[in-house]
Amino acid sequence: MAENGLEISDEEIVRRIRKGGETELYSVLYKRYYPKVLDKCYSLTHSRELAEELTGDILSKTYEKLESFKGNATFSSWLYSVTYNHCIDWLREKKKLHYPEWNSSNELPEIIDEAYDEEEAISYDKLMTLLDRLHTEEKALIMMRYFDEMPLNKIAEALRVTESAAKMRLKRAKARLLFLYNKNEN
Repeated sequence: MAENGLEISDEEIVRRIRKGGETELYSVLYKRYYPKVLDKCYSLTHSRELAEELTGDILSKTYEKLESFKGNATFSSWLYSVTYNHCIDWLREKKKLHYPEWNSSNELPEIIDEAYDEEEAISYDKLMTLLDRLHTEEKALIMMRYFDEMPLNKIAEALRVTESAAKMRLKRAKARLLFLYNKNEN
């Protein structure tokens, strides 16, 4: 083992904290993931100060809940799930962002051209601009699925909805993103 812990896997660190009481190793996970969690929080809140506060809360909460990490997914996937969940819960409570109500008042047209030319390049900046026009939960769904490559069952867990609800919301989020993209192009 390297003294600074950089060569130890996340899962090994968690195992050693839980079984051996080597709590000082959590600082390795903290340093590894602070920037990534901060970026995810910032992408959902657009406030650096709030993102820093939420990141601290998330990393503290993660430490306290290490016992609930089952190892069915990677530590990073579990942490990102906690991150999205925490941010969405905060936004729901503080900003009163209730997705079903928002979705009802932002209905998509019945007929959406879902054809998309895979060869057509879309810039990262344009994609992020379009994602920012989605509801926070829809943006989180897209990010979990396509940025973090989380399986649908883990997304459903993170959002505390059924897998079929997560699948439907993801489909709706993709349709809305495509609608905004096509609308923006015309």
